Order: sequence, then C-alpha cells, then structure tokens
Amino acid sequence: MTATSRIDTELKDLRRLSDHGARVAILSHQGSHRDDSARHLDYISDYLTRALDRAVSYFPDNASHAARDRAERMTDGEIVVFGNTRFHRGEEQNTPELAAKFAHLGDYVALSGFSKAHRAHASNVGVLDHRPGWATTALVSDIDFLTPWIIGADARPGSAVVLGGTKPEKTLTGLAHLMGRCDVLVPGGVVLNTLLQASGYDIGKSDLGSQAGACAAAARRALAAPGRTRLHLPKTVYIAPVASLRTEPARPVAITDGVPADHAIVDFDVEPWALQGVQQATSVLVAGPPAYTAAGHTTATSAIAEVLPTHALLLGGDTVLELPWEGATSTGGGSALQLITEGTNTVLDPLRRSHRRQTITTPGLS
Repeated sequence: MTATSRIDTELKDLRRLSDHGARVAILSHQGSHRDDSARHLDYISDYLTRALDRAVSYFPDNASHAARDRAERMTDGEIVVFGNTRFHRGEEQNTPELAAKFAHLGDYVALSGFSKAHRAHASNVGVLDHRPGWATTALVSDIDFLTPWIIGADARPGSAVVLGGTKPEKTLTGLAHLMGRCDVLVPGGVVLNTLLQASGYDIGKSDLGSQAGACAAAARRALAAPGRTRLHLPKTVYIAPVASLRTEPARPVAITDGVPADHAIVDFDVEPWALQGVQQATSVLVAGPPAYTAAGHTTATSAIAEVLPTHALLLGGDTVLELPWEGATSTGGGSALQLITEGTNTVLDPLRRSHRRQTITTPGLS
C-alpha cells in the first residue's frame, strides 16, 4: 500500500462503530480484476490494525457460506476485512444474486468509500435492496465539501477544467457535461486521445480506455456542441513505442503528421493561451493527470501545475499523487466529477430509497 488517503478517510467511522460495539464487516473493491496480485486484501487489514490500534482480521472470501459463517461468529466491536469484491463477475454488473450474498454479512449497510460512489456495483448499490443503509460521516463530509463546486446547467464564468487519466467517466461525465459550461477545457490522457481520433488524426496505438465506443460518441458530440468553451487540442504531442512506454524517451511530433502505428501518445505541449486561461480562471478543476506522468512523461503536467491558482480543486487519487499540490483535493475522481457536473451521485438515490423503506416499515422511526 503506497497511498492511504482514501482509506484514511474511513478511520473515524470505523473507530466509532467499533467503539460502540458494532460488528463491522468491510467490503472493499480494489485494483483490477485482470490483476490476480490484487485479489487478496490482507495488507488492508494489516494497515487498519496499525491505524486503528486494534486487531483487524482478514477473511479471503465474501459471498460464500464460509464468509457468512465468519460474519455470524464476529464479536461485538470486531472488524473484519472480507475478500475483494472486484473478482466477482456480478460485482460491476450489480447482479441481485451477488448483492444478496453480500447482504448476508450484516444487518445494516454503512455506505462509505466516496471514490466509488459513482458506480452502481453490487457491493454499494445492490446490497441496499436487501439491507437498510446510511451514509457514513466520511461520505457526507465529501459531499458537503464538494457541493459549492457544483456546476449547474448555466455556464460558470471564468472557469477552467483539466480532464485526464484513463477512466471513461472523464469523457462520459466530464467532457459530456462540461462543454459549454466552462471557458477553457484542457483534455489529456484518454480524453485527449479520443478527441484527437474523433477529429480525424492518426493516433497510432494510443490508449482509448475501456469504453472506447461510448467515449468516441461523446467526443464527437462535444466537438460539434455549440457554446463558449474553448477546447484545447495540442499542436505537438510526445510519442513513444508501445513496447517501451516507460523506458524509452518520448519524442515530439506534430499531431498533423500523425502517430506511427506502433507508437502511443504519452504527453503533449500545452498552448500558451490555455495555460493563461487556467492561470486566470476564477474556478479551476483538475480531474486526472494530463499526461502519462507515472512513466516520467511530465511536460503537460508540469506546465499546468506551474500555473494552477491557489483556489484550484484536484480530483482523484492519481491526480493528487502526481501533481505537486497543497491546496483543496478530493480523493474521489469520477465520484467528485459526477457530483460536480450532475449535482448527485449514483449511490445517493438508492440510499434515499433505503431510508424511505426503513421509515415506512419500522414503527416509530422518523
């Protein structure tokens, strides 16, 4: 575990529940289902043991009879981290069958993990069909903090947005909702690659993310959308062979010349007008690293970091890790972006429905 900011936001709630005798079964959605090394979460229980100064156990399953038996044997105040929900086929599809199995681990749902609040998964949305749920103070705090940043249907004067990273929500939520609502929009990462391809440029084997078709359609709509947003598309990009993105220095090419078939875009030059727009903006959001910063390609990221005003807001764990920044941040990337652009989160409506059901079916509860 190299970064603990997201889990650290949960410590106060976990400690309070345990101190009051609650038996806390933790469901966590971590890593990639394609990476078998991310399957086991014993390192999380080890970290929580140290951070909470009490024993936190680990049980490697979460939807079996054995997991249910382990939950039933928990003692008052005990905390157990159960297996990674990511490795179930029905987790991201939010299947009722899997959600029902998760629900057997407890009587109530304390919904937290703001960084996942924009995804309708079995472990955070589906389980609310089976158990009454409440938002933790950590989730409420994140929502309260971001509420003043919500951008409604009307354009916000003097605003700039940087969208980067690899997640599809940066295109499907960020780009789709912010075109026409801000003055300057600087795309990077998969968002930029998708826009360049939609504009007719050859991008070689540049990353287009996990929902390339849907993102391409959103990019075409954004390019055709009327409005005052000035969209930055670079004249110069930096490319590297796909086989050695992390080891070979990138070289600059004019985007009009195209990217060779065995190369990918890893960085770009930010035009002076866009940097000035970010620097002078009265409201600045940065959601995702602009370039492949983790591999040492830092041209765009460094240029933007140098002009960020002190009132900017950085969204997402990777963004916070890769940009030198001491100002306002949110550990939720896609979740924060959804709340800011849509005024709600995927988990909020199921939580409200769960509360209404509990209010109706439990005598005396108001």
